[in-house]
Amino acid sequence: MPHRRAGFTLIELLIVIVIIGILAAIAIPKFSNTKAKAYEASMQSDLRNLAAAMEAYYVDNNSTYPSAISDFGTSFQASSGVTVVLGGVTTSSWRATATNAFTPKRCKLASGTTRAYDAQVTCY
Repeated sequence: MPHRRAGFTLIELLIVIVIIGILAAIAIPKFSNTKAKAYEASMQSDLRNLAAAMEAYYVDNNSTYPSAISDFGTSFQASSGVTVVLGGVTTSSWRATATNAFTPKRCKLASGTTRAYDAQVTCY
């Protein structure tokens, strides 16, 4: 009776490697898209938190908005990697832009005729 060796043939190993490669080619783009959405969500969240902080500052400081983020003290802190810039501040309106170091997208929020927390955050 001949002795048969246990193990996989070269063809079987190549087929498994090809299948793993195909699965990786499908999964990697989906993962990178998920990361981009997470970065965008962190910017949107920071702008909504800024809107709440702006309204609180407005109520506490004789109906005036702060002219810079640093005027808040410690009541507003952006997420890691996110930079929020406040601009166009008047007595009745303001706007802010958020950027993230890991994505080219930007998000903005403008408040004027509506309450800040009702305003729509847009990303582009």
